[in-house]
Formats: sequence, C-alpha cells, structure tokens
Amino acid sequence: MDGTAGPRLTVVDHPLIRRDLARLRSVETSHGEFRRLLADVSALVAYEALRSLRERSIEVVTPLETTTGHAIDEPVIVVPVLRAGLGMVDGILRLVPDARIGHVGLYRDERTRMPVSYYQRLPSGLEEACVLVVDPMLATGGSAVETVDRLKAAGAKRVILVGLVAAPEGIARIAASHPEMPVFVAALDRELDANAYIRPGLGDAGDRVFGTDH
Repeated sequence: MDGTAGPRLTVVDHPLIRRDLARLRSVETSHGEFRRLLADVSALVAYEALRSLRERSIEVVTPLETTTGHAIDEPVIVVPVLRAGLGMVDGILRLVPDARIGHVGLYRDERTRMPVSYYQRLPSGLEEACVLVVDPMLATGGSAVETVDRLKAAGAKRVILVGLVAAPEGIARIAASHPEMPVFVAALDRELDANAYIRPGLGDAGDRVFGTDH
C-alpha cells in the first residue's frame, strides 16, 4: 500500500488487485466478468478504506470461556455516484452488510466537462456515519467534488472517497477542494487525454458494467 502519491491519497497495492485490474483494463473482458471483477476489487480497496472505523469492546462467550471481542461502533453509509458507482456497491456490502445506501446521480456535460445533477436520495444519520463515496473513475474529479459538496451540505462530517482508477488531475482537484478527505484507489494512472478520459484507463466503466457500450 502506497500512501505517498498525494496528500491524502492511498493507492492500495496488492497482487490480487494488480491481477484483477489487468483483467478490468482488457478490452476482451465481458460485461459479466467486468461486473464481478469490479465488485471484487472494490471490496479489497474498501477493506483498507474502512481500517479507521471506530470499534467498541464486547463480551463474547466461546465454547470454552468468556473473552473480549470487538464490534463496529459507527454506522456506515455507502453513496455510489450514478451510474458506474453502482457496480462497486455489492463488493463493499460483503464487508458491511448493514451499511445503508444513498444515491447521487451526475453526468458529465461533454461540452463543458462539468457535472450535471439529475438525482439525489440520501439516508438520515449522515452526521454520525462514516460515509463512503464510491466512483470507479476519478478523471477530472468534478463529479467526486460535487458529490462530497452535497454530502457535507446534508450534514456528513466524515467522508472517504473510494475509487478504482484515478488520474493525477482528478486527485489534484479533490485535494484542492477537500484536502482533509482520505482517498483510496486501486491505481493512479498516467494522465487525462484531450477528451478528459483517463489513460491508460479501462474505458467507460458505466458502459462496461451495464453493457451499453457499442
């Protein structure tokens, strides 16, 4: 795990992530396999992102004696950025099945490259929760920043961004807007191209998750 790539950026470096990321990048990977791999990698990255969860001690009765165990002591809310972020949710719910789910719908205006909002539904209790914003592709960072802005306006105090592939430009924008927010990704790619796509990237994650690419 490499935490040196940015002020609050952690690139989760693991052989299983590197293996699955290579498959995710491949143009030959089917939609079904892409969905499965995205969920798997999301769980591995979220595992590290959730390392800071608060705990409390509990009493556990084993078959032999009573001992001390641990339980999670704060709620978790997962907020996927629609639509590609939906592909990450199932993997994270493997780790925290009681997490509640919010949704923020944004799309990028291809002319201005700015995020445009079309949907928002958030659960109550943001103030006390560890909120994970999940979005596979952190390109310009516009959608992530807009989502975090909305969450903070709704009362969220502890927000962690979990992604798959990020561009340096997007990480810089996130760090400038929300310098206190931890960011966890599977890979920091080389750059954005003239169309603001991540290079080498893995294509349009939403299209590949839902099979809408042509």
